[in-house]
Amino acid sequence: MGTRPPTYDPEPVALPAADPDALADLVSDTLLDGAQYGTCTLRAASMRGDSARYRGEPRRDAMLTARFGSGEHALVLVAMATGARAAPQAHRAAAEACRWIAGAVGRSHERLAEDVRAGRKGALKSGLHRLTDRSLGMLRASATEQELDPELYTASLRCLLLSADPDCRNRVFFGAGDGGLFRLRRGEWQDIEPSPPTAESETETEATPGAPFGALPAATPEGDRLTLDLGLPAPPSPFAPAPAPEAQPAFRFRSSVARPGDVLLMCTGGLAEPLRGEPALGAFLARRWSRAAAPGLAAFLADTQTRVKGYADDRTAAAVWEA
Repeated sequence: MGTRPPTYDPEPVALPAADPDALADLVSDTLLDGAQYGTCTLRAASMRGDSARYRGEPRRDAMLTARFGSGEHALVLVAMATGARAAPQAHRAAAEACRWIAGAVGRSHERLAEDVRAGRKGALKSGLHRLTDRSLGMLRASATEQELDPELYTASLRCLLLSADPDCRNRVFFGAGDGGLFRLRRGEWQDIEPSPPTAESETETEATPGAPFGALPAATPEGDRLTLDLGLPAPPSPFAPAPAPEAQPAFRFRSSVARPGDVLLMCTGGLAEPLRGEPALGAFLARRWSRAAAPGLAAFLADTQTRVKGYADDRTAAAVWEA
């Protein structure tokens, strides 16, 4: 996609350097998984970006899929994380973040599964906020133990909880850091990424009244921002002091009810950025994924790695098709 072909080759070129005493740290170029529970079909993939494939760098994105419990009471977790750019141990930090949150969710899965089925948004938000903070805190502690810089040994974390109960269509997203959360409904993409909470409000900003005639609406009737409305903030004033950097990315949470035919997409920045920046990619994936049946694993991988000029980061995506 785009006006020119991408810079790098479309297939892996160089392998990352290996340490014979740390072979467990090796990361495969591509990870692919899938499942079917209740009314939803899950497809998930994580792959090195074109730049990392060319330079022989490890995949900074990590992904973990897990089922806790059994039968209709089972809870499915998809966790994905992105390590800090240019940090030498970024891939390890991302993998640790996924393992920490999966362990925390697994130990509390019975209560979480019950809350998801009952739609207890308040309990879920507060509980998952604590688990996320605890997991990122463990990551900082791990950095200290390894004598690494906690500012570099960190990761953006994004998670999705799905119930195996066929009567439950509640889908819960939570995490901290950048990425994307989109919904494909009736052939149109909706950007439903929750805004970080502020001191004034934890709700998403409403559309501004009096928009120019013919302008795209800022949101759907359900209150979701459209993908083409990027919602970019105004640049800061050159006379205002720069805000102090946050010690930890803000927690994000969204609980929504899926409809038959919906496709819910959670992804890291490597896919979220070209989806927001290249309309042709969104249109292509909308055509491919609006079909009644979910694609097979190989087809999902091929769709997800559709290349766009100017975007060469790792890509990790999990999509859920609703029957």
